[in-house]
Amino acid sequence: MKDMRSFVSGRIFTIIAEVCDELGVQAYVIGGFVRDILLKRPSKDVDVVVVGSGIEVAELVANRLGRNTEVKFYGQFGTAMIRHQEFIIEFVGARKESYKLISRKPEVESGTLSDDQKRRDFTINALAISLNKNDFGLLSDPFGGLEDLKKKVIQTPMDPDITYSDDPLRMMRAVRFATQLGFAIDKTSYNAISRNRNRIRIVSVERITDELNKIILSSKPSVGFRLLYDTGLLKIIFPQMVALQGVETINGKSHKDNFYHTLEVLDNLVHTSDDLWLRWSAILHDIAKPPTKKFDPLQGWTFHGHEFRGAKMVPSIFKAMKLPMNDHMKFVQKMVLLHLRPIVLAQEVVTDSAVRRLLFDAGDDVDALMTLCEADITSKNEYKVKKYRDNFELVRTKLKEIEAKDRIRNWQPPVSGEVIMKVFNIQPGKEVGLIKTAIREAILDGIIENNFTEAYHFMKEEGKKLGLSAIAEAEENTVKTNGPLPL
Repeated sequence: MKDMRSFVSGRIFTIIAEVCDELGVQAYVIGGFVRDILLKRPSKDVDVVVVGSGIEVAELVANRLGRNTEVKFYGQFGTAMIRHQEFIIEFVGARKESYKLISRKPEVESGTLSDDQKRRDFTINALAISLNKNDFGLLSDPFGGLEDLKKKVIQTPMDPDITYSDDPLRMMRAVRFATQLGFAIDKTSYNAISRNRNRIRIVSVERITDELNKIILSSKPSVGFRLLYDTGLLKIIFPQMVALQGVETINGKSHKDNFYHTLEVLDNLVHTSDDLWLRWSAILHDIAKPPTKKFDPLQGWTFHGHEFRGAKMVPSIFKAMKLPMNDHMKFVQKMVLLHLRPIVLAQEVVTDSAVRRLLFDAGDDVDALMTLCEADITSKNEYKVKKYRDNFELVRTKLKEIEAKDRIRNWQPPVSGEVIMKVFNIQPGKEVGLIKTAIREAILDGIIENNFTEAYHFMKEEGKKLGLSAIAEAEENTVKTNGPLPL
């Protein structure tokens, strides 16, 4: 038995030990907190299993911790949670579980520490530290979890086929822990995941996506996606991504494997951004390549319009995976739609007009878009990579110069629709829209400057072309008073 007293020597653990001794019950710190302190990873989420009533222990502990302690009771689950300082401590009674084939929700009854450790998903999560006076700080490790931590192996404490069939979400958790910790999945456990992969269908989409997001936020998400692909889980939970895999050759011409390219882009992005939604943009940037793939005898393989088709696919993918249908989805959609634009700019002579249009379309997300596009450089040709990176720097510089001069990012028209209607004495309608569009295009093309005076004179000329006569004058302060109307 390993002595772990130094890890549970704080005031919180001392109070828990005192309460449990007074009540005559056994209590143990178990699971992720123990695993993480052994791995020297920061952890403030503490699970305490009580051989008795976890709620009763939690109530007394909260009273003794005093002020600035938040406690919540969940009677239907027999659990309680305490928030104290930086710690979140969950108390639960020791239990044993049994499962029915059609559900991952177990039938629960009171049990011993041994019963509770047997129901844990992995050996490294079944480690427990005693909080009782007679053996305080001793580590209970019936399944060799400590050795598995040293070997960096993920395996189940019991028969993996039963473990994964009982609660199929554990298959996703195995992949997630392997990815986050840099561990390998034990061969027996890995094969059991492959055999039981279809059981994942009984798990709610929300729980699956939550695990997938944790994989995406890891330091090397490609590890998790490869495991999901190789075990067959990915085809069930995210078939559109699996469709990217494969290389086809006609007349000696091949295209790259877009699945592994996507994983490279995702891993590249890890070095520059920890934003979940930008990482989702990397995952989905080429998602429409399979349905747009064509072979041209002269050009070879083409994927024309995959950015437009991909942007249209984003909402349905988000909906199917229960991802938020809000501004995050719109952001990803915008990134997918625009991801080729900076690449085209980096390949050609960068014109002010093209940069203005990119700033106009990307708005405040232009920096995120540039970050995504730089991650999209996966060529093995060092010369090409250097050339692209140098060109991207030129594009970034140009973006800053044009923005400073023309203020296009999150642009609002210098002449509002209200001004147009007042000057020409017209009602809202087609003419107002045509004039506003003409002003916008003239500014983006550099024909006029982005200011009221030039836009106002241009407006009057455009009005003449439409057969409108200016019957009033408007001052710049009219715009400031009424505010510009959006395009």
